[in-house]
Amino acid sequence: MARKNFKDIVLDPKYTPKKSEPYMCDEQLAYFYQLLNAQREQIMNDRETVLNDVRMAEKNETAGVGDEQDQATAEQEITMNLRMSERNTNLLQKINAALERIENGKFGYSVISGDEIGLQRMLARPLATMTVEEQEEYEQKKR
Repeated sequence: MARKNFKDIVLDPKYTPKKSEPYMCDEQLAYFYQLLNAQREQIMNDRETVLNDVRMAEKNETAGVGDEQDQATAEQEITMNLRMSERNTNLLQKINAALERIENGKFGYSVISGDEIGLQRMLARPLATMTVEEQEEYEQKKR
């Protein structure tokens, strides 16, 4: 039987992956693919808003609008927006990497051992790349 292309699968809006299904079956892959693409789209939209906010704040700052307190607030806003932009860029890279793992059949499997990460963990953290145990070991080594 030919496999379906997970990109072409139309899921019921109420669908959630179940343990009773084969791990990372086409429907599950479609679910995560659609979820990650929606997150990616949201970040791209947010990114444009944040950059516009930075441009506007910089424009106001260079125009000398307001007193010293207003300018300090504007600088703080620029810094906060730039941090948000950097965070979004990092998140976007992780989402793109997860989408690539879906494409190449490695999504849901540990990048270290190749073991199943587990459906519950993937539902809680779709960007996970390690099993819980491997993640805990990694965190211990970082300390």
